[in-house]
Amino acid sequence: MKKITIIGCGAVGALYGLRLHRVLGSEGLAFLVDEERRERYGREGVIINGERAPFRFITACEAEVQDLVIVATKNHHLEDAITMMRPLVGAHTTILSLLNGIESEEELSAAFGPSHVLYGFCVGLNSTHMGNAITYTAEGRIVFGERDNTESERVRALSALFSRAGIASQVPDDIMVALYNKFMLNTAYNTISALLGATYRELDKDAVWRLAKAVSAEVQAVAKREGVILPDSLVEENHQIVISLGEGKTSMAQDMEAGRISENAWFCGTVIKLGLKHAIPTPVSSTLSALVEARER
Repeated sequence: MKKITIIGCGAVGALYGLRLHRVLGSEGLAFLVDEERRERYGREGVIINGERAPFRFITACEAEVQDLVIVATKNHHLEDAITMMRPLVGAHTTILSLLNGIESEEELSAAFGPSHVLYGFCVGLNSTHMGNAITYTAEGRIVFGERDNTESERVRALSALFSRAGIASQVPDDIMVALYNKFMLNTAYNTISALLGATYRELDKDAVWRLAKAVSAEVQAVAKREGVILPDSLVEENHQIVISLGEGKTSMAQDMEAGRISENAWFCGTVIKLGLKHAIPTPVSSTLSALVEARER
């Protein structure tokens, strides 16, 4: 994988893009953007931990077929990203989604064919994003794999690339369990933290734990009907992971404070949608989703 393009230069794309740039350089790595963003990034730059990142930005009209396309946008930008990235995808292009939620891989598979798509997400990344400046206190890791959990050649190649770039990564035994577990964590703690305006450390309260368990139970119920079993032990593990992250805030809490559109539709909104699909009540997710909508508006 020598030709890579990333779509999305937020906290996730910028960090892992910087790591990949160190081994591929500007000839091997680029960010796909629209004209407005290219002009803005060229003028203001992308500042990572106080230093301007040496990224190359291209538009769709300059794009060529790539070995790997990493999608690291917000969910509400995915439709536009799919349109922009079509010139990048050839017969042997691999697409890795790092979006939150459980829907992006299906949308990418529908657009380009399931054979192109790896399932993935990042976990443990702790950052603050203000304007064009991103500050990291923890880099986390990328978790990825084939939909059927086979150890394919491209999974081995990508693992090797991440290792060379200094990116921590993991190929789990069951990518769908891992993906739905991250979705369960996000749905509970991104939503609660956004409503409370709380840091990770401030989520270490009995009331938060009770609410998080109730949200997680709804995620477990709909996931089971989708063929994914999430044991109770994961709910406890998620809580301990979140409260150990210190003084940072979730991406949804930062989006709410900055007046950006949240990913509520892909967290509680997805639980509600799956609940309707399987006739499973989701009162806690429905209430939290309504509160987020009310605060956003």
